[in-house]
Parts: sequence; C-alpha cells; structure tokens
Amino acid sequence: MKEKELLAQQEVAKAEVKEETNKEEIVSRNLLLEAGVQFGHNTRKWNPKMKEYIFGEKNGIYIIDLDKTIEGINEAYKALYTIVQNGGRVLFVGTRKQIQEIIKEEAERCGEFYVDQRWLGGMLTNFKTIRRSIKRLEEIEKMDAEGTLESYTKKEVALIKKEQEKLVKYFSGIREMTKIPQAMFVIDPNSERNAVLEARKLNIPLFGLVDTNCDPDEVDYVIPGNDDAVRSVKVITAIMANAVATAKGLPPVEIVVPEEQEQTEQHQGRFGRSRRPRRVRQVDALILPVEDKTEKAKEIELEEKKKAKKEEIKEVKEKQAIKKEAKLEKEDKPKKAAKVEKEEAEVEEKPKAKKAKAEPKEEVKKEVKVTVEEVTDEEEVK
Repeated sequence: MKEKELLAQQEVAKAEVKEETNKEEIVSRNLLLEAGVQFGHNTRKWNPKMKEYIFGEKNGIYIIDLDKTIEGINEAYKALYTIVQNGGRVLFVGTRKQIQEIIKEEAERCGEFYVDQRWLGGMLTNFKTIRRSIKRLEEIEKMDAEGTLESYTKKEVALIKKEQEKLVKYFSGIREMTKIPQAMFVIDPNSERNAVLEARKLNIPLFGLVDTNCDPDEVDYVIPGNDDAVRSVKVITAIMANAVATAKGLPPVEIVVPEEQEQTEQHQGRFGRSRRPRRVRQVDALILPVEDKTEKAKEIELEEKKKAKKEEIKEVKEKQAIKKEAKLEKEDKPKKAAKVEKEEAEVEEKPKAKKAKAEPKEEVKKEVKVTVEEVTDEEEVK
C-alpha cells in the first residue's frame, strides 16, 4: 500500500510540475547550444524509445530537440527542489572517468552524497553491509589518530593502509549517508545500469541525463541531452546542484560553459582507454580535427609510459613480497609451536628417565645387603 501511495504522489507531483514548466525557463537555449547538449549518438546506435526527443539528424548523428531538453530540465529542477525542501537527500552518480570530478565538485557544493567510482553491487539494496565497511574505515582512521598503529608490524600497517585507501576511494562520497537517499541523479543510465536497477527496486525517484542510445522508461525525470561531452554534463549537473542548493537556502552558482580547452583533450572510455572525441564544440562542425603529434611529443609519451610501467611493476613486486612474507609467517607459526611442544615434552621426560635409572640401583643394593645377612646367619648356625 505504501509503495502505491508513493507512486501516486510522484505522479501527482509530476502533473503539477508539467503545468508550470512552460511558465518559467531555468536555462537558456543559447547556453545549451554552446555546451553542445543537442548532439546525440550515431544514428546506428540509438534506442527507438528516444524518438520523441529527437529533432533530426546531421552527418550521421542525431540532433536532440532542445525544446524537450528545456522542458525536462524545468520539470526535473522543480521536482528535485520539492524533494530536498521536504527534507530529502540526493545521491549524484557518475562513474565515467571524464565526469568524475564534475560529479564530486557539484555534489560537495550543494552538500549531497555522490558516487564517482565504480558502483559496488548492493550499495543501496544491501546498505547494511556498506555501512559496516564505512564503520571499518572510521575505526582505521581512529587507530591512526590515536597512534595505536605503532604497535603493529610494518607489514600489518601496510595492509591496513592499503585497506584504508580502498575504502576511501569507494565510500568517501557516501560516508555521511546513514539511510537510503530520497532521490538519485544519474549521468548516462546505460553506464550506471546497476545503480538504476537498485534505485528502481527501492522506488527511489530517478533523475537522469539521457542520450539517444538510452531507455527513457527507466528514468522518472528525463533530461534528453549529450551525456558524453564534458561541457554538456557540467551544465546539466550544475543546474541540478543549483536546485538542491536553493532548496536548502544556499546561494546558487551562475552556470557558465567551461572553456573549450577542457574538451579538446581526448575523451577516455569507461576503463581509462583513450578514444577519439566524437562530440563537437561548435554548432556548425560535427567532427573536430585531431592535432598531429610531433616526434618529440611521441618520444615524451613513450618515456612517460615506460616510467609508468616500471612503477607498476615495482608496486606489483612489493605487493607480492608482502603476501609471501605473510604466508611464510602463517606457515612458520604451527612449526614453531610444534617445536616448543617437543622441547617441553623432552624437558618433562628427562627427570622421569633419571628416576627410572636410579630405582634399579637401590634394588641391587638391597639384594646385596640381604645376601650378606644370610651368609652371616649361616656361619653363626655352623
């Protein structure tokens, strides 16, 4: 019953927001054009459900209808504002390498939670286990602050520090999150598939920047737009962060499109592999020329790669050495215990053996005395 009531309330809120979307515009069309929000994916890679959000195509790339984008922004802005005003918390999710900094920066600006690294399975659906990991991180930090780590061996300290780094990497954005959030903002639902599924399972309202290759039915508040270009992601995320900030009574930030230099760098794939940028900086051009690299630049890159490989090899060797030493210590412990037991047994057996040897001598002496007495008696009789 509660789930049905929540869904009904969401639908009513959506209907109310839709009536007001045309009255006010939160972002200008020129700003979206400048950020390149209108450029979708290649026409070969698209989801037919996104057809209503597509204006047309040019040079094999879909052009998104910015009227639909503005409508989606207005609707999402007001819905998110209402949730936060009623005491709700928001989780910002974006794990692709080129947008990690944007997600972290905007979430921290408005004082909300974020996930900018790989989404761990069960981060929402198995929240109790996640809280245990966060408590473990707090314990390690407390030990470090109090100086209790000094009582551990160097190997143990190294392992504890490694564990701490891993926990900070994955849970730094949700350390203060004591319960499940009331809303989630996602960049590219396709990339954040696990996060979307968990949010839908728990009936958490989903706000998302959705490109032409995504399924809009998975998101409650669709903002159709370019989810690959850094400038586009920056603008849309900043608008959503402003909605949260204003609901909390914080001053919103003026939204400015980042400089072109930020986007001239090669885009990186989800796993850090560089690829040719397919997004544009200008409205007229759809493909940007990639600058030819000089021989010196190539040599510098090769040297840097070699250095990076050497460092990686060193790290791997150090880790292997630590593991081997830890294994040897574990193996040596039972052997040492067995030796100690043997030594103790030998020590206990020595006095017993001495006593055993001494007893027969006394018996011999007694026998000798008896025989001597018998002889004397016989002589007296004679």
